[in-house]
Amino acid sequence: MSEAIGFIGLGHMGEPMARNLLQAGFRVRVYNRTAAKARALVGDGAQLVTTPADTIEPGGTVITMVAHDAALEEIVLGENGIGRALGPGGVHLSMSTVSPNTTRKLALWHAEHGSTYLAAPVFGRPEAAAARKLWICISGPTAAKQTVQPVLEALSQGVHDFGEEADAANVVKLAGNFLILSAIEALAEAFALGEKNHVDRGALANFFGQTIFACPIYQNYGRIVATEQFTPPGFTLALGMKDVKLVLGTAEESEVPMPLASLLHDRLLASLAKGRQALDWTSLAISVSENAGLR
Repeated sequence: MSEAIGFIGLGHMGEPMARNLLQAGFRVRVYNRTAAKARALVGDGAQLVTTPADTIEPGGTVITMVAHDAALEEIVLGENGIGRALGPGGVHLSMSTVSPNTTRKLALWHAEHGSTYLAAPVFGRPEAAAARKLWICISGPTAAKQTVQPVLEALSQGVHDFGEEADAANVVKLAGNFLILSAIEALAEAFALGEKNHVDRGALANFFGQTIFACPIYQNYGRIVATEQFTPPGFTLALGMKDVKLVLGTAEESEVPMPLASLLHDRLLASLAKGRQALDWTSLAISVSENAGLR
């Protein structure tokens, strides 16, 4: 396999994902705003380019894994963006967590210029990305999905197709992140209750993770919340706030009351006010413990 893939965004998730593509035999052209972050990948065989457009092989595939909507729009529509460079037949595989509105806008723009936008956000922390254990949600035109199937297989343990509506996978991703953050809040409250009544937090995490909540979210996040290991971050609290805002914005547009999401927004806002934006998003548990008089 010698297909060239463009990859834009080499953060905690993007860097191991790009490396997996190299290991799968793809030729990978990478762009990152901070070029120094690409050094290790270049050593592994990636080609570093100086603009997003330079990652493109006309009619080929480019992956974006960036932090927020504004960055994605600039990468597509900016002066040196991928939009016009991609060309007829090209596929933009957008794996970032962005709003459904942004996806609809960019999908329409791509279609008008002969290329295809696929929404393909992922579930999994950086260690899952490195181990090719991501879960990928995808939506968009079927033919383009077939084109990128080998790429998806090189990055994940499974792909779930949510149809041809451009933004469907983004809605799934926001719903999933809301559920994860709700679980973190619930774990933090349960462990504070246990600690306040002389039950070891780690013992609670082990018990629930092996019995009635024997699933990866409760096991992995339960361990982090119980041990309070909030650095290094796998997903920062600031990005968690970004996603909660996307959830609430989508809910308002859809006229779906989400009172729990509003509570989570306030919990994250309090954490940001205390300077915790660079900690893992599980660090909202600190506020729970503070409110219980434990910290």
